[in-house]
Amino acid sequence: GLSPVSPIHVYTHREVYGTVGSRVTLSCSFWSSEWISEDISITWHFQAESSRDSISIFHYAQGQPYIDDVGSFKDRIEWAGNPRRKDGSIVIHGLEPTDNGTFTCDVKNPP
Repeated sequence: GLSPVSPIHVYTHREVYGTVGSRVTLSCSFWSSEWISEDISITWHFQAESSRDSISIFHYAQGQPYIDDVGSFKDRIEWAGNPRRKDGSIVIHGLEPTDNGTFTCDVKNPP
């Protein structure tokens, strides 16, 4: 049989502004009627303003943050979230003009 699925509501700021060289916090909070499992995962994606493709820039799984070690965000992302507090936020340091684009926070709480 199929197991029932409950939605997770994810909240982010519609627009976030920063200046070149500074840091910015990308907030991601979520709500679920289900308990937060140990298997929760949070993935941040980035789509550059001039691109159709989005890339994964950060992943949290099995209680550990994984920051992609390639690409323009290498060494500039800091995990600022706490899944037990329903928070999947990250900080981007050393903002660059090419960071302009769309960031998406994706939360999965299996089963």
